[in-house]
Amino acid sequence: MKNFAALGVEQHWVDVLKEQGIAVPTPVQQESIPLLMKDQDVIAEAHTGTGKTLAFLLPILQKLDLDKRYPQALVIAPTRELALQITAEAKRLAAIEPNLSLLAVYGGQDVERQLRKLKGGAQLIIGTPGRLLDHLRRGTLDLGGVKMLVLDEADQMLHMGFLNDVETILQEVPYRRQTMLFSATMPAGIRKLARVYMNEPADVKVQSASSVPVSQIRQVIVQTTDRGKQRALVEILNTDRPYLAVIFCRTKRRAAKLNEELQEMGFESGELHGDLSQNKREQVMKAFREAKLQLLVATDVAARGLDVEGVTHVFNYDMPQDAESYIHRIGRTGRAGGKGVAVTLATPRDVQELRNIQKVAGVTFTSREVGEQRRPAPDMTERQSGERRSGRNDRRSFGGGDSGGGRRGHGREQAGRRDGAGGERRSGRGNSERGGYDRSSGGTARRGQGRSAGQSSSGRGGYDRSGGGSGRSGQGGRGGQAKSSPRGSQGQGGRRGRSR
Repeated sequence: MKNFAALGVEQHWVDVLKEQGIAVPTPVQQESIPLLMKDQDVIAEAHTGTGKTLAFLLPILQKLDLDKRYPQALVIAPTRELALQITAEAKRLAAIEPNLSLLAVYGGQDVERQLRKLKGGAQLIIGTPGRLLDHLRRGTLDLGGVKMLVLDEADQMLHMGFLNDVETILQEVPYRRQTMLFSATMPAGIRKLARVYMNEPADVKVQSASSVPVSQIRQVIVQTTDRGKQRALVEILNTDRPYLAVIFCRTKRRAAKLNEELQEMGFESGELHGDLSQNKREQVMKAFREAKLQLLVATDVAARGLDVEGVTHVFNYDMPQDAESYIHRIGRTGRAGGKGVAVTLATPRDVQELRNIQKVAGVTFTSREVGEQRRPAPDMTERQSGERRSGRNDRRSFGGGDSGGGRRGHGREQAGRRDGAGGERRSGRGNSERGGYDRSSGGTARRGQGRSAGQSSSGRGGYDRSGGGSGRSGQGGRGGQAKSSPRGSQGQGGRRGRSR
């Protein structure tokens, strides 16, 4: 196994790494650093958690000319969180170099502070596409001296729609430069970008098995319903008592709502999503890192670049958009050799996505029963195509009443099948609501226990045309039974029906 000195890293940088407890390079570092030290362009396919940040920072810091006070290296990251993480790691390394100046450029930060730092001459710029473009348009950032460029999490920039912004920035950087592209996957858009803007790049590919320590993470499926998710989550939190946990939701609104409800239950939780100001996001992350918050309810903005020591659990409250997002989410736990648990709360409609994750990510799930569970149907095709299993539709509604009692109750509607000889027959049964339809005799009995003889029980009344007239029983549960007659009828304990 090679050490960092054997890769071409100077001894004073090796000493800094040792002080931080880093002695053995990861696979992506072993393959990338020697190439980057020789000024070669590199495309590295590596996931979060493989040590790729050090893979490009060490060559950059070693090759900067500290006597020159202008930007010589530029790192572009898709999110503020990732930009801040890269900046923090660079600052830890650069602490031994008093003449080395670096700057994080991202939205939500004080622009004037950034301007002062830029005028002071930062040699390394780490930023997000939007704020970098803002400075370029203002004329406050000159990239004419950049000789090293990094695109980190390039596939995420493609997914987030930043590719055009990135290309605009690349046009402001000198053509003669070293370009480093790091990406978890290599979609067509990223390969096209590489062909246009890179010079005979070397390919470095780290096997996916090393991206997330699957052996260190127990991956659990809890079968539930959308309505039962919160109850299942709370039960696991009370049972497992995680030290720190990240709970992923699909939308900002859902994350905010879940966080509010967890706080009302007494949990120490915070939320992290795009609607928060940068100052608030930094406060939340600081509290989470210091374990002042036990739970972090987040959207996928936190999946990339969130590196917090001590995260014992990750919860997929909502399913990730794809297998790649799943890998990034669960990679927040089981880091640095620690153990972790990843719990996915799955509803019946998530079956196909789970199968895709198993196939693409190569993971194995174990089931866990929590409270009252509803298991997903084994075959979702029928449900997705709109067919009703066994001729039933279990749609429930509230608003009927028991005969004579007036209580609100619930019942079921059953969708029947076509009868070729007798036309369409839709029999309905229920104690209280929305009844059914009976056309077997040419008449219609609605909202109650419809029968061809014209008998209608409680619910919102009933109609019977089998005798040529119409009778309506009491509404809202006030009526009892009504027999059909041309003049109408009166329900027991209810008001008189209206003739039609």
